[in-house]
Amino acid sequence: MEAKAKTIEQFKTHAEDTGSADVQIALLTKRINHLTEHLQNNKKDHSSRRGLLMMVGQRRRLLDYLQNKDFGRYQSVTKKLKLRH
Repeated sequence: MEAKAKTIEQFKTHAEDTGSADVQIALLTKRINHLTEHLQNNKKDHSSRRGLLMMVGQRRRLLDYLQNKDFGRYQSVTKKLKLRH
């Protein structure tokens, strides 16, 4: 919970923000990184792999939305999270 709150605090756009695209992308990235490490050790865990692919697709859609909506925020989020764009 602390890591999630810290991530939200870092990426929020206003005082009570918990669900903006920036925050959602950051939280998905944390979950994706964690699941990627899990799958490197558990190569036959296909249900988790499917979940990972779904999370990557969701993050891609959110990034596309942010890119079309506000390109400056898109660039700052991708730079902070070290994502390719």
